[in-house]
Amino acid sequence: MKNKKNIAIIPARGGSKRLPRKNVLPLNRKPLIEYTIDYAKENNSIIDKIVISTDDSEIKNIAIKNNIEVIDRPRELSGDLVPTIDVLRHVLQELDENFDTVFLLQVTNPLRPKHLLASAYDEYIDGDYDSLMTVTRNHQKFGKIQQGKFQPFNYKLGQRSQDLEPLYFENGLLYILNTNLVLEGILLAENNCPFIVNHAFANVDIDTAEDLDYAAFIYEQEKSKS
Repeated sequence: MKNKKNIAIIPARGGSKRLPRKNVLPLNRKPLIEYTIDYAKENNSIIDKIVISTDDSEIKNIAIKNNIEVIDRPRELSGDLVPTIDVLRHVLQELDENFDTVFLLQVTNPLRPKHLLASAYDEYIDGDYDSLMTVTRNHQKFGKIQQGKFQPFNYKLGQRSQDLEPLYFENGLLYILNTNLVLEGILLAENNCPFIVNHAFANVDIDTAEDLDYAAFIYEQEKSKS
């Protein structure tokens, strides 16, 4: 179901401290950013426009090669501490078009279940939400160390993992946002949908070289199942 005008925004700056040039590093011989570009293209029945926001010439060239529009990101929006919402708002303000919905697709989450975007969008529309974020069930036992002692946080000592109270983490695979709220500087609204994704891809988030190796492994594992 589609009755709105939608834009996918892919933020991709050139700098990265922990893994330099990570947005263009090869994952199975393809630049990392191209996984997200391809995913957006595969959902062109929902997404009307795809835009990459970048300050980097190599990323810009990859975008142009893939026929993706580029919004040049100014230096003041290219630092480590710049909030994502500021980047999204800048893109919308630079365009001459109006959109109802923003799909935020992060390059560092290159692997996404095939039907995720369509299913999440249906949920977003049917539930009349103002934003949606993907989350995944956590099965770990967390605790705090206070005064040199370990204090369980989400369980009691001796409790089985399968009996834990459900906790979820923000996996970063997909965000769906009301454009008007983005322009107001709001990323996730009070009327927000936590869309549950229980898939191996939800554990892939590229920040280190080890993360990149893990992504390649998971990609091949899932590919062998199809």
